[in-house]
Order: sequence, then structure tokens, then C-alpha cells
Amino acid sequence: MDLFDKINKLKIEKNAIILAHYYQEPDIQDIADFVGDSLDLAKQAAKTPASLIVFAGVHFMAEGAKILNPSKKVVMPDLRAGCSLSDSCPPVAFAKYRQKYPDHFVVSYINCSAAIKALSDVICTSTNAIKIIGHVPENREIIFAPDRNLGAYLMKKTGRTMLLWQGACIVHETFSERKIAMLQIKNPETKLIAHPECEPTLLAKADFIGSTSQLLNYVIEDTGTSFIVATEEGILHQMQKKAPHKKLIAAPPTHSCACNECPFMKLNTLEKLYWCLRDETPEIMVPEELQAQALLPLQRMLEWS
Repeated sequence: MDLFDKINKLKIEKNAIILAHYYQEPDIQDIADFVGDSLDLAKQAAKTPASLIVFAGVHFMAEGAKILNPSKKVVMPDLRAGCSLSDSCPPVAFAKYRQKYPDHFVVSYINCSAAIKALSDVICTSTNAIKIIGHVPENREIIFAPDRNLGAYLMKKTGRTMLLWQGACIVHETFSERKIAMLQIKNPETKLIAHPECEPTLLAKADFIGSTSQLLNYVIEDTGTSFIVATEEGILHQMQKKAPHKKLIAAPPTHSCACNECPFMKLNTLEKLYWCLRDETPEIMVPEELQAQALLPLQRMLEWS
């Protein structure tokens, strides 16, 4: 089967749009109508005229698209595609934590469940987080969830003191600083660029820190010709397409495994995407009351960014 042709025909028949994250496999990125980071995808989901949204990413992303489009059908290739960072912040535990600090303003990273979004005052992404925190009144204390590494980075960048939920991403915490240092010794002209979900000690060594889209733009625009990329290696596909003359090295993990690949993102395949579009399942459902509660902080994020 020529899956690309079949998928393109189905998109027209069903008035569907395929949204894909940078961490998806190359075939999915190439067939998607739009490829981006969490902020880009949220904006596309909020404004799309399509009747059917096929979200090639992880569960919290598709859930966000449904919250922003309650009357539209949202499907994703594999419902098992979750997120270690989202899982690190259970709603019941976080609700109890928030009750201890009722006067704090809650800023939650978009990598969280709908239930956590509903418990938040505003959502942010790694692209707009500094801007979002700048909108929080100076007289309000802040709780930041769920990523402790991104939270620590934002405290340093904004000067704001925040209570940090102790969650983390399994991919961004697995990079080996020793192996990266050895790569830099062998390639002295190579720049280290990193996502702020990485651990602080690695970020301290980085030449540039940014969200997925910011890392992509940096590689395209910077005069450097060689880069070690400390984030999920799926982004290298777009980097290579848009800067084919540059050398890209995926930051190595601590062990000799493919730990710099997100196991959840890679659950989605081109075949599953085709079946998902053909059968319009599995469908993402969000209870109406939860959807209404989670929509407000998402809308606030879009307004503030």
C-alpha cells in the first residue's frame, strides 16, 4: 500500500488535519499538515477549520486539542502514547499540594493532564514560559508544575521564587554529560544546544537553551556548522531538512540504549496513523465539566503569549 497516497485521500474525504510533534518518526512528520512544538500545535488546534483532528503526539497534546475544540472529533494513532512527565504529577496528589498554598498562582507546563490543567491558573510551554511568568503579578507567589528542571531554569531566568513540583522527563534526564564532554573534545567546534527540561548541570554547559522550535531555529540561523542536540532526537529530522549542510549529533544517553528517543512518542507509526484516520478511532474524550475547567488556563496562555 502507498500509505502516503491513502492518507492524503482520506484527509480530503474527511476534512481532516494531521498535527504532528517534532518528536514523531520522520514519515509522520512528512505526511503531517503541520509539524511543531507544543505551543505551535496548541495554536493550530485552536484555529483549525478541519472537522477531524488527527493528533500524532502524546496523550496530553491530543487532550489539549480536544479541550480547545470540544465540538470536534480528535483522534490519535495510539492511546498508549503517554508522557513520563505528565505521569509524574498525579492529580489527587497535586490537588492536596495546592491546598497547602491556597494563595499561590499555579503555572503548569503544558506537559500535564487535563486534570492538572484544570487545577492551574495558566498553562505555559517551554517557548512562552518566561513571557507567561512575566504576566503573573509580582505580589503573587508561584507554584510551578510539573517539571523541576524547567522550573529551576525559569527561576534563574526570571528571578521569581517558585515552589517546584518534583516531576521530570525520562528522556531529558538521561543524557550523559561525560559522553557529551568526550564528543566536545573530539569536535571542539561543535556547539551544545539543550532543551530546558534537561538537568541544570547540563544546561550550565550549553551554548544555547531553548524549546524544541527555538533549537530548530537556532540551528538554521546560527553561523555554527556542528551541533550536539540535547533533546529527543526526532527533532533532528526537521533540522537536517532545513539545514542540510550542518552536522547534527544526537546527545548520547547514559546507557547504550535508545534512551534519547521518547518511547511514548515512538508508539505512533505511519500504519497506525492510517488506521486511525480511516476508522476515526481511538477517540480522545474529555468530560464536559473537566473540559470547561481546563479550557480557561489554556485560553489564558494563548492570550498572554
